Amino acid sequence: VSTYPGVTALLGMLRRRRRLRVPCYSSITDLAGLRFWAHPGIDMHFITHPESAEEVERIAGPGSVRWAKPPTSPAFLAARSRADARRALGLPSEGKVIAVSGGGWGVGDLLGATRASLRVPDATVLCLCGRNDNLRARVAKELGSEPRLKLMGFTDRMGDVLAASDALVHSSAGLTVLEAIIRGCPVISYGFGYGHVKASNKALVRFGLAQVANSEAELEPALERALAHEPEPDPSFARRPSTASLILSNERRAPRVARWRVGAARAVSASSLAVAPATW
Repeated sequence: VSTYPGVTALLGMLRRRRRLRVPCYSSITDLAGLRFWAHPGIDMHFITHPESAEEVERIAGPGSVRWAKPPTSPAFLAARSRADARRALGLPSEGKVIAVSGGGWGVGDLLGATRASLRVPDATVLCLCGRNDNLRARVAKELGSEPRLKLMGFTDRMGDVLAASDALVHSSAGLTVLEAIIRGCPVISYGFGYGHVKASNKALVRFGLAQVANSEAELEPALERALAHEPEPDPSFARRPSTASLILSNERRAPRVARWRVGAARAVSASSLAVAPATW
């Protein structure tokens, strides 16, 4: 079971060339830009976003994909009220809360996103810098005097963060966007529109899953729209079968057979059918 695109492509090639005889599966957490996440030689692809199915089948063929439960912390799939999450994080029970995140590495324009978020009147802003200590120091130096700002490093409490927040400004797409959708937290992608994030941003807009802001100036009206939107948490992801259960139920495709082998088999069958009556 591969969770990394480079490995998926290699396993798919080995499987397709019959140099690997055990079944191979791909667990896909990105929304789009799936050229290396999917491969015709992989027996089955398990997606977290149902919207990804069309692209995977375009790459790997019909019947090559299943929508599975996301490989995320079970805490995201359990109901969590906003009041309880805020209380657990020591956040105000009233007013808006905006989370700004750059993933575990703290990438993207988090300083600009935090600055724009603090311009929302009376909003509490959580800036999650991940393991980027230099970024955390820069944000603290420029905006640390603002009492409505709360700086956080790497955290394993994203389930509470997203349950407590009225909007998420996130830079690197990926599983965090899905986790926010599960929690009913509107998402704005901002600050790092490169590589696969650029492809994911286009898909987020196309499917209506998130807004995309290309500048700090665009971020402010996007925040207004997000804060006015109050979606309900989406429990449908928790009801999906797990990747493990789909694999254990023998979710695989028949291995592809070379055309010349199919032709030879047909010729042998035809000859046998012709010779058998004559022999009889």
